[in-house]
Amino acid sequence: MFIYEYMTSDPITVPSSTLLPEARQILNEYGIRHLPVIDSRSRLIGMVTDRDLRSAYPSSVTSKSDAVLAFEQVGKTTVEEIMTTTCATLDPHSSIDDALILFDRYKIGGIPVVSEEDVVIGFFSLLDLTAAYRKLFGVAEEGSILIGVEDDGRDYILSELTALLDRNNIPLTRLIRLAEKEDDARIFMRVTTQRPAEVYKLLKVKKFHVMEP
Repeated sequence: MFIYEYMTSDPITVPSSTLLPEARQILNEYGIRHLPVIDSRSRLIGMVTDRDLRSAYPSSVTSKSDAVLAFEQVGKTTVEEIMTTTCATLDPHSSIDDALILFDRYKIGGIPVVSEEDVVIGFFSLLDLTAAYRKLFGVAEEGSILIGVEDDGRDYILSELTALLDRNNIPLTRLIRLAEKEDDARIFMRVTTQRPAEVYKLLKVKKFHVMEP
C-alpha cells in the first residue's frame, strides 16, 4: 500500500514570508496542525506546526505589559524565523511501512509528500496512516472477526488452516504469523462469518489452540 493512495493531495502550504498571525488563522480555519513552508517554486523549505505557533505566542502567565510587547513582536515575525528546516519527507510511492518508521523515529504527527524536485504534492498524517492500516488488516469490515491460534509447531500449519477454512466455506481475508520468539508464535486470521462460535468449535475439533477473549 502506497502513500499516494491515502495522502491529502494539494495540501495547504504557505510561503516563508507568511506572518505568524496569518499562519495561525490558516491552521484554525482549515482545522489542521501542520503547514509546509515552500519557496517560489513550491519546493519544501520547512515546516511550521501548531506547537511552534503556541510556543511563539506569550503564555497565560506573561504580565500584561510584557504580553503587549510580545504580541507586537509576534505580529512582525514570519514563519521562516520559527520553522523547522530539517523535515522528514515521503514520496508518493513510499509504503505505509516507510511512513510508520518515520512517525515512530521522529515522534511527529504528519509528513509532507514531495516529488523528486522537492515540490510539495501531498501530506500524510497519523490519521491517514490509521486509515491505511485499518484497510490493510480489514478492521471493521462487515461480518469480519479476528481469530488467533497458537502455532504449535506442526508442519504446514498455515496450509492446514487455510485448507480447513476453505473446505468449510469460511472466507479467509487476512493471515498473519507473529513470532516474537520462534518458540512462541501466534497466527491471526481474519475471517468473514456470522457464526464465530462455529469457527472456534471447528478449530478446536482439529486440535488448534484457539486464543479466546
